[in-house]
Amino acid sequence: MNGLSTSCRVGTVPHDRAGHARRAFTLVELLVVIAIIGILIAITLPAVQAAREAARRTHCQNNLKQIALAFHQHHDAHQFFPSGGWAWDKAPTYVNGTPASGSPQQAGWGFQILPYIEAVTVWNAGPVAAIGTPNSVFFCPTRSGPQTLTLGDDYDPPLTGGDLVHALCDYAASNREGTGVVRRYDPISLREVTDGTTNTLVVAEKRLNLAFMYEPQEDHNEGYTVGWNSDTIRRADVAPEPDFLGDHGVDGDHRFGSSHANSFFAAFLDGSVRPIPYTIDKTVFEHAGNISDGQVVNIEAP
Repeated sequence: MNGLSTSCRVGTVPHDRAGHARRAFTLVELLVVIAIIGILIAITLPAVQAAREAARRTHCQNNLKQIALAFHQHHDAHQFFPSGGWAWDKAPTYVNGTPASGSPQQAGWGFQILPYIEAVTVWNAGPVAAIGTPNSVFFCPTRSGPQTLTLGDDYDPPLTGGDLVHALCDYAASNREGTGVVRRYDPISLREVTDGTTNTLVVAEKRLNLAFMYEPQEDHNEGYTVGWNSDTIRRADVAPEPDFLGDHGVDGDHRFGSSHANSFFAAFLDGSVRPIPYTIDKTVFEHAGNISDGQVVNIEAP
């Protein structure tokens, strides 16, 4: 009888090492677990994304801080700030293999501050290397990493006669209307900033059309070395706006702005870096870009 009973056991319930029966998950229990995991992800993901954006914003602020300090180091070395250069089709100027400074330098402020952002090797390497070598200090990580574009050689005179790599830039100086710290052709000195340094805009993030980030845009194609061009010089007499997705052919419209929500970062002549809300009064922003209009403004963080 015992033998017959033993031979009729066609299945057994699984047991753990202590001899207790183990029960498998039911379908309902499995769905509950999956739902709980989904809820936890939904709760934690925004916090993770917010933490990442906070880190990117800090990185962007640090970039602008380095640029602001580089402007002052340039002033200490030459007794004037970097200029805005000459024109978009003028390559960096070298005299007997040495980069020119001051009025003879046809490239813009981005090229002129290279020795002060740990890029002296690129600065000394000649125009082709300088134009094509990206520098992480010139890029906001919220928008993208370092970028380059390969375009035809349109410099006057040509550098290669073929294609050239252009290293881009997410920041621009004030201002295209010619009232800011960065001027076309001839640089200015600190004594000419009669409105004071605390709320005088120097360099800030620039607005872009994100639909064509990896294609040439009118104001995002020549790169950081370019002279007097919207790639690196923006207007302070128009309201800043955030990045956008637009139709082909639409660019940043000479405006300051960024991919950050609610505000963009700007470096001021006292070396500080502060967020500026997109809702800033247009007239206040224009005064901030003007070094000597007699209007001392107070730009507070949002």
